Amino acid sequence: MVLGVFLLLIALVVGSAIYLETSLNREDALPDYPGRPAAGAGTNWLIVGSDSREGLSAEDEERLATGNPEGKRTDTIMLLHIPDNDTRPTLVSLLRDSYVPIEGHGSNKLNAAYALGGAPLLARTVETVTGLRLDHYAEIGLGGFANVVDAVGGIDMCLPEPLDDPKAGINLPAGCQELDGPDALGYVRTRVGPRADLDRVIRQRQFLSALTDKVTSPGTLVNPFRLFPLIGAAPDALTVDDSAHLWNLPSMGLAMASSDLLTTTVPFSGSKSVGGQDVILWDKAKASALFEALGKDAEVPAGSIVGPPA
Repeated sequence: MVLGVFLLLIALVVGSAIYLETSLNREDALPDYPGRPAAGAGTNWLIVGSDSREGLSAEDEERLATGNPEGKRTDTIMLLHIPDNDTRPTLVSLLRDSYVPIEGHGSNKLNAAYALGGAPLLARTVETVTGLRLDHYAEIGLGGFANVVDAVGGIDMCLPEPLDDPKAGINLPAGCQELDGPDALGYVRTRVGPRADLDRVIRQRQFLSALTDKVTSPGTLVNPFRLFPLIGAAPDALTVDDSAHLWNLPSMGLAMASSDLLTTTVPFSGSKSVGGQDVILWDKAKASALFEALGKDAEVPAGSIVGPPA
C-alpha cells in the first residue's frame, strides 16, 4: 500500500509537470536581429505585466475594475538578472514612461514599444537601451494574475498607509492584511501616492516577491487544494518565450523569493514634456554602470541603486 501511494504521488508530480510544460503559452518574443547584444554572464529575464483584456468577460472586467481600453499595454516592466556566481540576483524596474529609442518609431515611452510591436519590439528595445541580451521572457496578464493569487489563497501584505483608488477598484486600510485576486491586482496597478509610478514600482516588486514566495512555499506545493488550482490557473496567466521550459521557471522563482534579492529602479535624472506627455529621462552614466555590472555578474555600484529596499 505504501508503494502504491508512493507511485501515485510520483505519477501526480510527473503528470502535473507534463501538463504545465505542454500548456504554457509561448511566443517568439526574442527573435534575432542585426546588432543584437552578445550573451553575457548570468541569465536575464524580461518580466512584463500586460493589461490586455483578452479572454476577460464583461463580468471579469467589472470584478477586476480593469476598464475596457483597446489594445495591449504594459503595467509592469522588470529586468531580472540571475548571476552565475555568488553575487546577488537583481530585479530592476524599468519605468514604463522612460523615454527611449524604439526601432522604426523614433523615441517614445518604453511601454509604447509593446503597444507598437508587442513582446518582440519591447524586448529589442530593452536590449538596445541596456546593452544586455535577454535569455527569457515572461508575461502575466490581468485576469491570470488575479486567478493565481486566488489559487494560492491570497497574499499577505503590510500597507504603511491606506490606499483608496476607485479606478483600480481598491479601498485598502493601512496595516497587514490578506489580499485576494482583485485587491492584489488593484494594489499593483494603482498610481496613488505622492510619487505615482515610483511608488507603484516599489509596490509591484514587493508584491511579486511575496507572490513568488507563496507559490514556491511548502504550504502551496504539498497542499492539493492550492497546488491543483495553481496548476490550473498558471497556463492562462503566463506567456513565455518559445525557448523557455518548465524547468527554467524554478530558478526565476527562487531568485524572486530570495532574501538576498537586490531591487532597484533604473537610475533616472528627471523628466520632460514631449508632445504634451511627461516622460522620464535615464541617468545615462548610472544606468550604464548598472547594466555593465549585470552583464559581467559584478556587484552593482551603490550609486546605481535607486529607491528603498523592497
